[in-house]
Amino acid sequence: MSLLAKINSPRDLRRLSLAELNQLAGEIRQELVTTVSRTGGHLAPNLGVVELTLALHLVFDSPRDQIIWDVGHQTYVHKLITGRREAFGTLRQYGGLSGFPKRSESVHDIFDTGHSSTSVSAALGLAVARDRKKDSYHVIAVIGDGALTGGEAFEALNHAGHLGTRLIVVLNDNEMSIANNVGALSRYLSRLRTDPAYFRSKEEVEHLLRRIPRIGSRVLQAVDRMKDALKYLLVDGVFFEELGFTYLGPVNGHDLAELQEVLRQASHVDKPVLVHVVTRKGKGYLPAEQNPDLFHGIGPFEVATGKPKKQSAVPTYTQVFGETLVKLAESNPHILAITAAMAGGTGLELFGSRFPQRFFDVGIAEQHAVTLAAGMARGGFQPVVAIYSTFLQRAYDQVVHDVCLQNLPVVLAVDRAGLVGEDGATHQGVFDISFLRHIPNMVIIAPRDENELQHALYTALKLSCPVAVRYPRGEGRGVAREKEWRFLERGRGEVLREGSDVAILGVGPMVYTALEAADLLDKRGISAAVADLRYVKPLDGEMILRLGQETGRIAVLEEHVLAGGAGSAVLEFLHRAWPQGRNMPAVLCLGLPDCFIEHGAPGKLREIYGLTPEKVAEAVMQQWPAARGRREKAETVLAGELLKPEEKRLGYECE
Repeated sequence: MSLLAKINSPRDLRRLSLAELNQLAGEIRQELVTTVSRTGGHLAPNLGVVELTLALHLVFDSPRDQIIWDVGHQTYVHKLITGRREAFGTLRQYGGLSGFPKRSESVHDIFDTGHSSTSVSAALGLAVARDRKKDSYHVIAVIGDGALTGGEAFEALNHAGHLGTRLIVVLNDNEMSIANNVGALSRYLSRLRTDPAYFRSKEEVEHLLRRIPRIGSRVLQAVDRMKDALKYLLVDGVFFEELGFTYLGPVNGHDLAELQEVLRQASHVDKPVLVHVVTRKGKGYLPAEQNPDLFHGIGPFEVATGKPKKQSAVPTYTQVFGETLVKLAESNPHILAITAAMAGGTGLELFGSRFPQRFFDVGIAEQHAVTLAAGMARGGFQPVVAIYSTFLQRAYDQVVHDVCLQNLPVVLAVDRAGLVGEDGATHQGVFDISFLRHIPNMVIIAPRDENELQHALYTALKLSCPVAVRYPRGEGRGVAREKEWRFLERGRGEVLREGSDVAILGVGPMVYTALEAADLLDKRGISAAVADLRYVKPLDGEMILRLGQETGRIAVLEEHVLAGGAGSAVLEFLHRAWPQGRNMPAVLCLGLPDCFIEHGAPGKLREIYGLTPEKVAEAVMQQWPAARGRREKAETVLAGELLKPEEKRLGYECE
């Protein structure tokens, strides 16, 4: 029987010898590779924290001692040893284990996480609560070196040092190597700094020096200056020391004995302490060690080779975006590209290699990325900021004040818009329309396929105003991409299919779902028009009015929350544009409900939330059972006649 099969709680670890713990680490790595090869997930980060996770659970008593995992995608090992081993095969599957910490899953998951740089803030809050309750448990934040680039992490470190609250921050550094001489000296000085006898001796020496007449204080000052100078020369972590932390490390993150020793030292420090742990991302699985970025987050793959199981000739939306931006930049030297530590994920690696002087990776700092772009735009350039929809939420204030208020030509490439899938509630891109469309000066384009995406990006750079181009994760439709750029007239949608009983307005790739639903309705004798809304803001008011007048019924289909989404925009427009007392078209909004969407395959989620062609057709028939062969048409008026000239086709949006 394997050792892993005997681990049902962290306490079981304490029965094992050091040799057995190292054997267990090997078994855990094998389980990680085997499971993630089937489910997909964040493999490399978890392979790198096996020993660190074991050491944390050996030294501290979870869940009484509270461990907060930053980002949370490195918690697979934590899940395996906290009673979820038998369910581990359901990782990231609908109804199965989340790929991130979930309080609803286990008492050992103290705080739900999914976005980076939040752990120190949350841990400090828990530590303050502990102190106010006069309790004594430990609070530990585990944060990666990448997450440390996020501004919130520094804000929290600064506040923690100011408060002086007992708190342990473990810095998982998987980029830097250990320099043995400096590391050994640092560990030695760390033991000195955390030894109570050292503090007593230091205070006694200072007391004696101060008692020497006339020269004692000057000698003490000289000693302090010499000590500080040596510390700056020899000891890593002076930055953290200056913030008010005791710095321990760097320590080998794959040496269980060393990790336990240093963590025990940290547990005796009665102030904020930072433990610098150096790990190797992807350790134990050669393909992940050689390509840690590729295996950071990966789909199902072949264990023997590390190659993805699913390979397709159809490019992803992300690839099309990256290739299009490079082509546009070849003839436009004013185009600059910005990413927040996601060059590969957003498709900007190609741009970075082709135009290194025009490419800016700001780290996990979305707020800075957006305001940096605003400054570039103010200076006469055309910046394109590629950020996942869910991460753009972090830069909301900057979009409002720094970009839109000044009406600066910043293009937001909003990747992963819509249902992202297995990463769950923290990563679903289903709020961006709601938090962007009400901002003055903002334009939102939702291309229906990869061909429209390239035209949308070309158009966005021509509009000379803030523009968000939102597109989904994954492969495109496989449509041919036109070789010549086409300008998509501002505020103009496109009717793809005429119909007389109902009009379905699709947003982005949901247009194709609408077309398939229309085919199903046609078989039931219901004539459905289909239109690509294309611009969520400004709306194509003329098109909406015409379809409303001709059919009397409008369904709006979007992969986005209903609250504040495109359907809301259409309802608001019709309410304001249609004359009082006249027969306004009936409107059905189809989208996502007022809840957080959990993890699961996107196709499965669309089935659950009614966004498949079959479900859409069914919803239309249930809403309007008498639609076939009869409709109460809206009063016939010429398209646009109900609007003032300056409001035509703009859906009550300002120029």
